[in-house]
Amino acid sequence: MIRLSNAGFDYIEVSSFVSPKWVPQLADAKDVFAGIQRKKGVTYASLVPNTVGFDSALSCKSNEIAIFGAASESFSKKNINCSIDESLQRFGQVMRLAEQNHIPVRGYISCVVACPYEGTVKPEMVLRVTKKMLQMGCREISLGDTIGQGTPEAVQKLLSVICNEIPVEKLAVHFHDTNKKALDNLTVALNEFKIRTVDSSVGGLGGCPYAGPGVSGNVSTESVLRHLAKLNYLSRGNISVDEVEKIGKWIRDQMLN
Repeated sequence: MIRLSNAGFDYIEVSSFVSPKWVPQLADAKDVFAGIQRKKGVTYASLVPNTVGFDSALSCKSNEIAIFGAASESFSKKNINCSIDESLQRFGQVMRLAEQNHIPVRGYISCVVACPYEGTVKPEMVLRVTKKMLQMGCREISLGDTIGQGTPEAVQKLLSVICNEIPVEKLAVHFHDTNKKALDNLTVALNEFKIRTVDSSVGGLGGCPYAGPGVSGNVSTESVLRHLAKLNYLSRGNISVDEVEKIGKWIRDQMLN
């Protein structure tokens, strides 16, 4: 996190305050936050599933939180142990606490293209959850192709429905690279729909334990930066692409040790 801040990123999602019983890999979230050398102007965000997670985020001085739902009933039950409507009720409690503490909230929606349990997900279901989260007060909704089954055609179909009713300024895209289509899908979001917020993970790490076998992590930040440069979207700003490449290699090496 320290190296990412120094590389020029002004928004970093640090960790998730989920139950260590269900995701033991993230049991050290508080320790990670405690070890950050905070840099002025950088938002250090965290993922929270409920009010317990919110309290942890607040105690760690997370600048922003993110709630996470799904466009698939089966995935919602597997991932957060409740239905979509129940999750929205739960998020409402978190939103009220966030408002009281003046903490902005981002929303994630999983399985916007396909679900490992239900197959193809209808764009209309994604739109419904998107609207609900925005009405609650989320500043932005990240649309996640959680299992990496999206194609340019499927993404075009999805975003045609979503962007017809939701301003693109309120949207982000979140692709996984299971089928090596993440960058093609990103091109559709950028060129055809003018979406300008892209989620990625240095080293291509991450992913969801309930996404099913063989599903890769998030599209790597390194490949996204190279792709943006290729498409002339990457200006000569503050992000050091060379340093991000080095950080990605370092992280992958650490995972192998």
